[in-house]
Amino acid sequence: MVLHPTDPLTALAHGIGSQHDLPISPFYAFAGAFAALFVSFLALGLLWSTSRFRGERSGLALPAVLQRVADAPATRITLRGLGLAAALAVLLHLLLGSDDPAHNPAPGAVYVLLWVGLVPASLLLGPVWRLLNPLRTLHRLLARALRRPGPGTGHPLPARLGQWPAAVGLFGFTWLELVAPDPASTTTLLIALTTYATVQLLLAARFGERWFDDGDAFEAYSALLARLSPLGRRSDGRLVLRNPFHGLDATPERPGLVATVCVLLGSTAYDGFSDNPSWINALQTSPLGRTPAATLGLLASIALVATLYCLCAAATRLVSGPHPGPLTAFAHSLVPIALGYLIAHYFSLLVVEGPRTVSMALGTDNAPEPAPPLGPGALAALQVIAVVTGHVLGVVAAHDRSVRLFPPAKAVAGQLPLLALMITYTIGGLSLLLN
Repeated sequence: MVLHPTDPLTALAHGIGSQHDLPISPFYAFAGAFAALFVSFLALGLLWSTSRFRGERSGLALPAVLQRVADAPATRITLRGLGLAAALAVLLHLLLGSDDPAHNPAPGAVYVLLWVGLVPASLLLGPVWRLLNPLRTLHRLLARALRRPGPGTGHPLPARLGQWPAAVGLFGFTWLELVAPDPASTTTLLIALTTYATVQLLLAARFGERWFDDGDAFEAYSALLARLSPLGRRSDGRLVLRNPFHGLDATPERPGLVATVCVLLGSTAYDGFSDNPSWINALQTSPLGRTPAATLGLLASIALVATLYCLCAAATRLVSGPHPGPLTAFAHSLVPIALGYLIAHYFSLLVVEGPRTVSMALGTDNAPEPAPPLGPGALAALQVIAVVTGHVLGVVAAHDRSVRLFPPAKAVAGQLPLLALMITYTIGGLSLLLN
């Protein structure tokens, strides 16, 4: 297993341990992936002729006592207080702490506990960042201090805006993490976080608290991943235990949804490619300079993912007939693929750097270096399984949507472009892991 250099900036930007030269046969990895995709596609075509996912209408209601605890003002105030206290702690470490990431927990708190930690938290508990978001709490406190109208007021948001602000915010964060010259510098982080917070609070002052639902990148990120959580809300507001596919099926088809998912996919793909020696050499020798060249690389990765999906949507329209919104109709099927990529690329980062960040925050800088929880072989297997499983789940979600939207005679044929897209994404994802 080829390890990254010991530079903490590299570790924070790209995870622990390279994805290259992992001890697993590429032949078996690709053969298993293609077999899983083809078998699932054929089985669904033969055995799944009607839509089975019911979105927000489904779910087994949890006991009323759990609902009361979850919705209790004390619970929500406590969570908001924890989020605000954590944000203040990060701010103090950025202002007063060391500029060395090895002795300052702030970079790890942002790049590991927040960015990567939101993945398991949202999968297990739902859209948790909505309650923890310190910007939402600050907005409420400022509105109360200035005697402004309460939540739900403000100028109406343009419908065409959708999730585009979240997509832009996610791109900005991934640029900071993967492209910025010194992403773990306290000065860089302080400027970036302060600018982001100021913009968010100003926009919330104009549009009201509902701005954060789609305008805050981390709320949109958490809510999107929470679509695959077994915990959710029914349309009547009840807290339920559900099949995660029902939650995924309820993903709103809004402007900017495709862009948001493509930013997640493309940036993760770029993260996997950015430590390739040939790319590093290209950045070092580029006449544009490292940062502009890396920015173009990140944009190209996202654009490639988006272009492939748009071509797939166009082909689906051509095969199955016109549909009002083919571009967004199957965008939800990309969410499990993005989740698989996130697990494959960031699992080791979370389980190794996460505890180290917590230890630094608690003042135990001399804690022993945490050992990786998995050996190289087990890590390679986990990465391949995560990528392949994400694509299989995407096939299932796309098939159910297809049999709902199109006539039976065209439903299976209309999925051939989607299958081709899944195969293309699989080849790219596994190539990044195993090249």
